[in-house]
Amino acid sequence: MPLRLIFMGTPDFAVPTLLELVAHGHAIAAVYTRAAKPAGRGMKLQPTPVAAEARRLGIPVLTPATLKAPEALREFRTHNADAAVVVAYGMILPQAILDAPKLGCFNLHASLLPRWRGAAPINRAIMAGDTETGVMVMKMDAGLDTGDVAMAERLGITDAMTAADLHDALAPLGADLMVRAMGALERGRLQLSKQSQAGVTYAAKIEKAEARIDWNRPARQVLRHIHGLSPFPGAWCEMPIEGELARVKILRCALTDGSGTPGDLLDDRLEIACKDGALRFLELQRAGKGVMKAEEFLRGTPLKPPIRLT
Repeated sequence: MPLRLIFMGTPDFAVPTLLELVAHGHAIAAVYTRAAKPAGRGMKLQPTPVAAEARRLGIPVLTPATLKAPEALREFRTHNADAAVVVAYGMILPQAILDAPKLGCFNLHASLLPRWRGAAPINRAIMAGDTETGVMVMKMDAGLDTGDVAMAERLGITDAMTAADLHDALAPLGADLMVRAMGALERGRLQLSKQSQAGVTYAAKIEKAEARIDWNRPARQVLRHIHGLSPFPGAWCEMPIEGELARVKILRCALTDGSGTPGDLLDDRLEIACKDGALRFLELQRAGKGVMKAEEFLRGTPLKPPIRLT
C-alpha cells in the first residue's frame, strides 16, 4: 500500500521531491511550508514554490508560524500520517512532531553527512573546494542533521559549477532518492545506519558580510568563493568605472595561467590577478542591472589595464 505522507518543504529545491512522491502514488495528506512573503515591485504576497505546486495539485497547504504550540501538534496528528518527508522546510521540528507519524520523519539533506550539517551545505561544499557532495535521506531526531542515515547518492563537484548549478543537479537526484527510500519504508525494508562521529562539519548560514572578494587568495580559492555564492548573495568587488568605484557581482569565472599583483586587471578581457594565478570573469552583474556575459559587459563598459579591483 502507498504511504500516507505529510510533506514539509519550502523552496524550489523541494518541489521535485513532492512531484515524485505524488507520481509514485503516495497520498500526500497535507503540505507544510513557510508563509507567503511580500516580493516583487508591488510587494505582493508570494506563496513559496512548494505552496504553489501543492495548490496546483489540490493538496491542502498549511503555513503555521510555529510547530511548538499545542494546537499545531493536534492539527499535525489529525493527518494520521505514516511518515513525514522534510526537504528544506526552514523550521525546527520539536520532538512531539517528530514522534507523531507512525514511521517517523525523514529529511532529504544536500550533503554527504556528517560533512556539512546545517543551513547552507551546497554553498559551503563549493566554497571549501570539495570535489564531491551528494544527497542523503536521514531519519530525523532532535539534533541538527544528526539522525540515522538510510540512503545516499554522490555527485562530483567541478570548478565550473556554481551553487545554482549544483542545486539544480542535486534536486532531482534527491527526489529520486527519497522516492526509493519511501518505497523501501513502505515494504518494511528501509535500513538505517548511525552517522560517523568523524568528519563532522557545519554549513553555517551564508552572511552577506562574507561576500566581498579577497584577491590576496589563490585563484582557485577565489573561484570557489565566487561560485559558492552564485547567484545569491553574489560575491562582489569594486572596480573603477567612469571615474567612480562601482560594486559589481561576479557570478561565473574560469581559471587562467596569468599572474600579477593581486586585484590588477591583466588584459582587456577581464582577466584578474590573484595571489597565485588569475581568473577570467565570464558573468557579471552591476548594481541595478541584469546579469551579463563578459562580452556584453565590456561592450558597455570597456576596461583596460592599468586598473585595480578592490
